[in-house]
Amino acid sequence: MSKKRKAEKYVEPLNVKKEARLLPGYIILVLWVLFEVALLSWIVAASFSTTKEIFSNQMLQSGLHFENYIYSWTKGNMGKYFLNSLIYAGFGVSGALLLSAPCAYALSRFKFFYNKVLTNLLVLFLSIPQIMVVLPLYSIAVKYDLLNKHLTLLVLYICLNVPFCTFFLLNFFATLSRTFEEAAAVDGCTPIKTFFKIMLPLAQPGIITVGIFLFVNIWNEFFVAMIFATSSEVRPLAYGLYSLIQAMSTNGKWAELFASVMIVVVPTFILYLFLSEKIIAGVTGGGIKE
Repeated sequence: MSKKRKAEKYVEPLNVKKEARLLPGYIILVLWVLFEVALLSWIVAASFSTTKEIFSNQMLQSGLHFENYIYSWTKGNMGKYFLNSLIYAGFGVSGALLLSAPCAYALSRFKFFYNKVLTNLLVLFLSIPQIMVVLPLYSIAVKYDLLNKHLTLLVLYICLNVPFCTFFLLNFFATLSRTFEEAAAVDGCTPIKTFFKIMLPLAQPGIITVGIFLFVNIWNEFFVAMIFATSSEVRPLAYGLYSLIQAMSTNGKWAELFASVMIVVVPTFILYLFLSEKIIAGVTGGGIKE
């Protein structure tokens, strides 16, 4: 018992040379964090100030101006853009995961003739610039009158994110032990039942992680929306903010503009704040390795 207590109390001695080598990295990291905090704090303060206070560098002198957010949400159409982005991100993530998870599981677990070919094609699709795919799709959308439609953007967000999602989950499923499937086969489970009842719950950290990445990617997406959503009725937040910048910079409503920026940034910031541990667990973790 005494030996066990001594072992528990043992603390590894500080390696001064090792810590000294890491010191430059710590300094750079601290400076970067301070810069980001200062920048975000300035934007928050500007969003609650008036335009006159922003240019005179006397922000928050007259108190908090919540009317900046009200103006941005209503007259700036940020409320409509916010709802559009919420629909695109929610259904886009669900659709991409629904297609990618079975595909990734099949490629990582079953050996068939075109397995390596499909895996290599998947990596190839990830290396293709998005503009090479979007422009031919634009000509198809113009031909069949599919521009400025919610469904068009939703399908594009799902399909364009399936390769990344599949590749990420393929590597995650590969870390899960085959003993789970062998035990399920002994109990008489079919491969499909094994996937939904056992392997999919075990892959939950990876699914949550890639789901967060996809949500942030779709939430901040600009290029596809700029091409396929020229109408304000279907614009997501990122493209809506871009049009708002052009409008408000000409009429001098800079405080309302910073309020719009905060409306775009805050949801993803809160999402990462509460789910950061799950992201780390999904990237570094897995099941029992073989």
